[in-house]
Amino acid sequence: MTLSPDIRQELLKAQKSEITEYHVYQNIAKTLPEEENRRIVEQIGEDEKRHYEIWKGYTGVVVKPNRFHIWLYTTISRLLGFTFGFKLMELGEEKAQVNYQKIEDVLPETRDVIADENKHEDILLDLLDEEALIYAGSVVLGLNDALVELTGALAGLTLAFQDVNIIALSGLVTGIAASLSMGASEYLSTSSEESEKNPIKAAIYTGIAYVVTVALLILPYLLLDNAYLALGITLTTSVAIIAIFNFYIAVAKDQPFGKRFMEMAGLSLSVAAFSFLIGFLIRGWLGVDV
Repeated sequence: MTLSPDIRQELLKAQKSEITEYHVYQNIAKTLPEEENRRIVEQIGEDEKRHYEIWKGYTGVVVKPNRFHIWLYTTISRLLGFTFGFKLMELGEEKAQVNYQKIEDVLPETRDVIADENKHEDILLDLLDEEALIYAGSVVLGLNDALVELTGALAGLTLAFQDVNIIALSGLVTGIAASLSMGASEYLSTSSEESEKNPIKAAIYTGIAYVVTVALLILPYLLLDNAYLALGITLTTSVAIIAIFNFYIAVAKDQPFGKRFMEMAGLSLSVAAFSFLIGFLIRGWLGVDV
């Protein structure tokens, strides 16, 4: 069959996407502990390779995979979970740039390829029940409480004391105590409800999320001498943490990013602003001068 330049270009893009995904799926399959999950992911990879061969039959060209994308999505999947890696690959894949409607008008096999892709997505949705996502609620609890409570506390302490060492010490004591309290609360909460979550693991996820957030928020006070500059960096860090985590959840669990981000960021910054005001009032009322 003689292909128009436009159709040929679309097929070459599709080939590159398919063979790249084949290698990503094969790499990730090797890391999966459950044999059935590994078999399913390997089969999806083989389907991608078969699609590549279909398009190759029309173009007659051997297209090399995108090595950077193979490394990128394999690494992301290993570090942040294969659910997130797969979903991110689906969002950023070159295949999204392929005009399948244009190809379908010329090549009937396109319908079967599209059906396969839709089937793959359904299979992956049933498959992807990673522990990290099961306990995402516990992580949200730890992050949200740490961001709201500690940004507020640090804002108030900054104006009340204006001494980075005292602020850092007070923040660490407050943060560590709060992380233990939140972990215990999550354990009791999970124990009292019917859930697939293990109470101990839920408590650990909550506590770790809280401690890591505390460390990141207090770090500027340990490195800088200017308390107000440290507070500015802490608030910026807070917003960045909220953005990164909500992007992760939005991609992995197909949830809206904007609304959740605005809610968490608005709540955290509002509490910080209110606490800053409280610190100002208390400092003036008590006549504290540290």
